[in-house]
Amino acid sequence: MVSHTSPLLWPLTLCRRSWPLAPGQAAVRILGRPGVDCYCQHESGAAVLQLQFLINEGALVTACADDTLHLWNLRQRRPAVLHSLKFNRERITFCHLPFQSKWLYVGTERGNTHIVNIESFVLSGYVIMWNKAIELSTKTHPGPVVHLSDSPKDEGKLLIGFESGMVAQWDLRGKKADFRICYDEAIHSAGWHHEGKQFMCSHSDGSLSMWNLRNTTKPFQVTFPHGKIQKDGRKESCKPILKVEYKTSRNSEPFVIFSGGLSYDKAGRRPTLTIMHGKAITVLEMDYPIVEFMALCETPYNNEVQEPYAVVVLLEKDLIVVDLTQSNFPVFENPYPMDIHESPVTCTAYFADCPPNIIPILYSIGAKHKKTGYSQKEWPVAGGTWTLGSNTYPEIILTGHADGSIKFWDASAITLQMLYKLKTSKAFEKPKPVEGRAAELLEDDPFAVQMVSWCPQSRIICVVGISAHIILYRFSKYDANTQIVSLEVRLQCEAEDVISPADNENNPCFSESGSQSPQTHQQHPASPGSRTPEGSKDSIPCLKVKERMVRVPPGYQAELVIQLLWVDGEPPQQITSLDINSAYGLLAFGNCNGLAVVDYLQKTILLCMSTLDLYGGADPYQRLTRSPRRNRQSTSEFCMRGLSNFYSDSKKRIRTSYQSLTELSDNQQSIDMERSKSPTSDHVNGHCTSPTSQPCSAGKPRVPMGPEGPRLARRGPGRPPFRKAQSAACMEISLPVSHTEVGYASRRAMLQQFHGVTMYSHDEHHTTAPYSWTDKESRENSFSRSRSSSVSSIDRDTKEAITTLQFGESYGRKSDALPTPCLWVGTSLGMVLLIPMSIPTDHEERMEEPVTIGPSGTVLMLKGSVLHFSFLDCMGALIQSPYEVWRDLNGPEDPDRPRKRKLVHFSPSSSQDTCAEGHLAVVCSERQAKVILMPSQSCLFVHNITESSFVLRADVVSVCNSVCLACFCANGHIMTLSLPSLRPLMDVNYLPLTDMRIARTFCFTNGGQALYLSSPTEIQRITYSQEMCDNLQEMLGELFTPIETPEAQNRGFLKGFFGGNSNNFDREELFGEAAAGKASRSLAQHIPGQAGMEGMKVAASGVVGDLARARIALDERGQRLGELEDRTALMMTSAESFSKHAHELMLKCKDKKWYQF
Repeated sequence: MVSHTSPLLWPLTLCRRSWPLAPGQAAVRILGRPGVDCYCQHESGAAVLQLQFLINEGALVTACADDTLHLWNLRQRRPAVLHSLKFNRERITFCHLPFQSKWLYVGTERGNTHIVNIESFVLSGYVIMWNKAIELSTKTHPGPVVHLSDSPKDEGKLLIGFESGMVAQWDLRGKKADFRICYDEAIHSAGWHHEGKQFMCSHSDGSLSMWNLRNTTKPFQVTFPHGKIQKDGRKESCKPILKVEYKTSRNSEPFVIFSGGLSYDKAGRRPTLTIMHGKAITVLEMDYPIVEFMALCETPYNNEVQEPYAVVVLLEKDLIVVDLTQSNFPVFENPYPMDIHESPVTCTAYFADCPPNIIPILYSIGAKHKKTGYSQKEWPVAGGTWTLGSNTYPEIILTGHADGSIKFWDASAITLQMLYKLKTSKAFEKPKPVEGRAAELLEDDPFAVQMVSWCPQSRIICVVGISAHIILYRFSKYDANTQIVSLEVRLQCEAEDVISPADNENNPCFSESGSQSPQTHQQHPASPGSRTPEGSKDSIPCLKVKERMVRVPPGYQAELVIQLLWVDGEPPQQITSLDINSAYGLLAFGNCNGLAVVDYLQKTILLCMSTLDLYGGADPYQRLTRSPRRNRQSTSEFCMRGLSNFYSDSKKRIRTSYQSLTELSDNQQSIDMERSKSPTSDHVNGHCTSPTSQPCSAGKPRVPMGPEGPRLARRGPGRPPFRKAQSAACMEISLPVSHTEVGYASRRAMLQQFHGVTMYSHDEHHTTAPYSWTDKESRENSFSRSRSSSVSSIDRDTKEAITTLQFGESYGRKSDALPTPCLWVGTSLGMVLLIPMSIPTDHEERMEEPVTIGPSGTVLMLKGSVLHFSFLDCMGALIQSPYEVWRDLNGPEDPDRPRKRKLVHFSPSSSQDTCAEGHLAVVCSERQAKVILMPSQSCLFVHNITESSFVLRADVVSVCNSVCLACFCANGHIMTLSLPSLRPLMDVNYLPLTDMRIARTFCFTNGGQALYLSSPTEIQRITYSQEMCDNLQEMLGELFTPIETPEAQNRGFLKGFFGGNSNNFDREELFGEAAAGKASRSLAQHIPGQAGMEGMKVAASGVVGDLARARIALDERGQRLGELEDRTALMMTSAESFSKHAHELMLKCKDKKWYQF
C-alpha cells in the first residue's frame, strides 16, 4: 500500500542528502530527490518527537512520545525497525548524535543525560547526573534537558542546556563540569560558532545571548532582534525564540537564523522565520505555524566553516526550502505534495490508464498558473534513486475540496505531483454579506464539491456542488472571452412519491393522480428577492452565475451551469447521481425527486420527470399520495444535509488545528445528531431511525422532548439544520453492521447520510410486480416482511432516489434489433429502468435538430440500491462508453481541417460474427449482482454478494487482461467476482468502515488498484493485483545511496596544538562496558525489531530478490577472482625468488672446475 500524506505537527532533523518528516500518527516520511518519497509508521502509535540521521550510514533514529528510541534500517526498499529501546523511569526530551559517532546522547525530563550505543542499542553505564552538572549551591532543579551538543573545539566537551536557563559544559574525560552559566531567562536552544570559542542561546523573552568561553560570568552580547525601545525607555515584551542556528560563512558575515521572537504589540501576526546576515534582518512570514527548521550546509563537520546554502522549514501543513545564496531569499519550488488538505477533501476520483498525452498537457497548463518568484536553482535534496517500474501507465487522481476547488494529481509513480488546479467558485458571483435569518440559510461553503465526472478522452469534466448545482467544463489550450450559459431546473414534486407497504401484497394498486412532473426553467433570471405570497423563497437558485462576459485563462473553462431551484421555501434536494457522455452530448443527473437529462450542445433540457413518472404503467410498487406539507420539514432537512453532516461548529477548528481535523468529540457528534433528528424519529446507536417503543400516530408527528424539540419546531420548513459543507475527512461515524433490527436501521441511516437523501431499499420491502417474472427470479427477489416497527416506519417516510446513471449503446426494448443510445437508470429501490434515445448522427443536424428521449417502461429488479452498470460483449470483453475525440473550440480555424465532431463508438454489434446478437449488462446493487442478456433481458448469472452487510462501492475494472467486478463492503471486505460468470475470486477482510470518510472517498480503478482518504491528510492507495505488487517493489526505489564522505580540513600544527586534542577522543574507551560498566536494567528495556527480518524477506522476493541474488553471486565471483589474483601474485613472487636463487647459484658455481664439485 502506498500513502500520500502531508506533514503536520512533529519536529524533524535533517541531513545533507535527504530528510525525514514526522507528520504525526507515529509516521515518518522520508524525502529525497524528486520522486523519492517513503512513508513508514510506528506500530506503537506514539507521536514522533525527534529524528536523527546516521549520516551516510543508511540508518535513522526516532524518538517517540512513549519514551522509546527506534533504529530504522534504510538500506532496504521498505524501511524497518531493527532495534527499540524503551525508557521506563525517565522521559526523553532531547537527543544528539555527533557526526561519525556511534554513541547517542539522550537528555531526559529529570535533567540527566544518558548515552546509547547505536550498534547494539543498549545503554552505557556512563551517565551525567543533573546534580553533578549544576553548582552545589543551587537549591532548585535545573529542569529538563533542552539542548545537547559537542564542542567543535573538543569532542570531549559536551554542552548541556537546561530549561531553567542553566548551561553547563561537561568534560567527558574528567567527568566534571568545566563551567556553569546561570541566566535569568529560560533557554530554548543553543548554537556553536564553528571555532568552538563562543556560542549563542535563545531565550523565552525574545532575546539572543552570546557567550565567550574565556569569560562565562555574563554574556558579552544580548540582543532583542524584534524588541523596540518604548517611550519610557523599556524594551517591548517579545515572544520566545524557540530555536536559533548560528552558521558561519567564509566570504560574508555569519548567518543567525531563528523562529519566533516577535513583539506582542500586534495580535494575529503570522509565524515568522528571521534571517540575520550582518546588519541586514529579513523576516519571512509563513502561512502556518513553524514546527522545526534546519540549515543545510556544505560540510558535515561542526568545526569547519559551515557555508549554509538553504534553510528547510517544516510547517504544520507545508514544507518550504529557502535559498540563502540570494539576497532576497527566494524559496525552492517543492516537488512533493504538501497541500492535499489545503482545503478539506470532500470527494476523490481515480483514473488509471489515461491517454498518454493528458498528463503533459495538464502539467504545462498548470505550470502557467503557478506562483512566480521561485529560486532558479535545482531542488537541493538529491538522496536516493527511483524508477518507474516495468508496468507504468498514466494515472490521475482528482480531489474535490470544500472551497470548490478540484486538483489533478499525477499518480503514475509512487509519489503524487499536482498537475492542475480548477476553482469552480469563479463561475459564480461572490455571495453578498447578509444579516438576520437570511444569513442562517446561507452555506458557509456553498461551492463545496460533492461529485466529479471526468472524461479523459474528450477532456470534459462535470462538477456537482453542494448547492445543488452542476458545472460543465471544456478544456482549451487558449484563453478566451466567454459567457457562461445558465440553466435552471425545478426538480421538485409538489406531492411526494411515498412508498407504503400494502396490507395485501397480492393486490397491488397504482395511484398516479398525485404525481406531478417537475417543472424546468431555462436561463431564467430569477431575482434573489423573489418570494412566494407566504414570504418564502421560490424559483430561485442557491447561487448567482456570472452574467457578464469574462476572460478565462487556458485550461478548463466553464461552459454551462445547471442549478436546481427553491420551491415554496424549500431548498433543492441534493444531486445523488451524475453521468455525462461526450459522444451523445448529453448530461443526466438525478436526486430523490426525479431525473433530468440536458443537451449541453444545444443548451436545452430534454427530460425532467419525477421518479414515479419514469415507470409509466410498469410501477411494481404501491404509491400513496399525501399532503406535501406533512413531512416537508423533515424531508428538506434530511435531504439538504448531504455533505453537511457532522461538520457544524467543528469546521473552524478543522482549518486551524490538526487535532480538530482528526478528533470530533462525542459530545459534538451527539449535538449534531440531535439537531438532525426528524420530528418523527428517534435515535438508535447514533443514527436517525423511527421509534420502536413509542409509536407515533399517523396524523400527529412527535416532537422530540428537551431543548432541541422547540428549536426544531421553530425552525420552519425552509431552514436547513446544517449550513456547513462537510469534508470527507471530518466524517467519523460509528457504523454497526449486524443482523439485528438495529443493524438494519443503522444501515439505512448510514446510506441516508452517504447519498445525502432518504432512501428506501428493496431488500426491506417488496411487493409483487405487475409484470410477469420467472419463478426463479420471483424467489430471488421476494423477502420476508417480518420487520420491526422501526423499519416499517422508515419505509413509510422514504422516497425513491436516483442512485446511478450510465449512458451506453444498448437495447431499450426487447423488440429492438440494433443497439441505440440508451440511458440506464438505477434507483434506491433496486429498480433498473432503460430510457432509449434518438440522436442525430450528422454534425449539422446534431447542433440543430432536437434529441428525442422517452422512458420505455422496461424495468429490472435487484436487491438493494443499484450502484453500478457496465456492459460486456458476448465474449466477455468490456464495452467502453462512446466518446468524442477532444477538439479545441478556441483554437485557430484551419480551412483544410474543419472542426467537426469525431466520435469513437464501441458498439456491441461488432461481436455479432462470433455469437448471437446482443450484449451483456452487468448490474450491481448493495446486495446483489446480475448479468443480463440484452435485448431479451433474461438473467444469465446472479450472485448474492453479502447478506450480513452491504456494498458501498462497486465497479467493473480491468485486471491482468481481463475484467472483474470489484466490491467494497461496509464490513471492510474487498471482493472480486469473475465476469460474466460472477464466481467469487477474492474475499479479503481489509478495513472495516469506521467513518463516512472512507465511504465517500473509496473508489476502484483499472489495474487492481483502489483509493480512499484514510485520514484527513492522507490518501491511501491499495492494490489487490499480484502483478502490481511485484512491480511495486521495483517502483519503491533505493533510499540509501552511499556517497564519499568529504575529508576533514587539515587543522595545521598550531591549531592542533593550541586548539585542543579533539581528534584523539576515543568514545569507545570512555563509554564502553569495560570502562563505564553496564547500565541498570530497570532504566531501559531493549526490544529487538521484528520488522527488519520481514523487510529483508520482502526485499528478497520478486525481481529485486533476483537482482540481489545476482549481485551476491557477482560479489562472490569477484571475491574468487580476487583470491585467484592473490594466488597468482604469490606464485609470481615465488617464481621470482626461485629465479633469483638460481641466478645466485649459477654465479657461485660459474668459475668452479668440474673436479671442485
